[in-house]
Amino acid sequence: YSPFLCLLIIWFIVCLDSPLVLQSDRNVTVNARNHMGQLTGQLTIGADAVEAQCKRFEVRASEDGRVLFSADEDEITIGAEKLKVTGTEGAVFGHSVETPHIRAEPSQDLRLESPTRSLIMEAPRGVQVSAAAGDFKATCRKELHLQSTEGEIFLNAETIRLGNLPTGSFSSSSPSSSSSRQTVYELCVCPNGKLYLSPAGVGSTCQSSSNICLWS
Repeated sequence: YSPFLCLLIIWFIVCLDSPLVLQSDRNVTVNARNHMGQLTGQLTIGADAVEAQCKRFEVRASEDGRVLFSADEDEITIGAEKLKVTGTEGAVFGHSVETPHIRAEPSQDLRLESPTRSLIMEAPRGVQVSAAAGDFKATCRKELHLQSTEGEIFLNAETIRLGNLPTGSFSSSSPSSSSSRQTVYELCVCPNGKLYLSPAGVGSTCQSSSNICLWS
């Protein structure tokens, strides 16, 4: 068909208030050009993929026209109220993620994981992690550091338990101190910050020369 005849057919279909259908055995390509004939945008619909080549790609809501999805060379913006990832492996981000709210599905656990590197959460006004109706657990393979550069660290709870603390040795001049079974211990701190238990006495039994401090 000639270009004029094709335009006439398209105009006739549109005037009949019918859907405009473009069919091809391979793909359908729509090009946009400027007044100089240069290609400024292209949309290609193929059997395996839909490709758009343009400076900015937008998907808008039909009701109010707000942007639901936009992408350009600098950023991708998702304007929907909720971003839902249904894959079994979750979402994988190659670099940093900035979001005001992350929430798991009902009755599902929320898991933030970095399989091979560190997991870092930063905020200029603080990071808050809370479990309103359950326990909060932090486990690691090596060392767990709680550090405050300018403030203090508060442990505010009805009961604070420090399990599996080592018991240091204490040499007392009183021979009767070892005759009875020891039931009360003193919590001691080594110069390097390590905690250990020492048999409680009349005075403090913490010693910097304890076997725990020397071998830690």
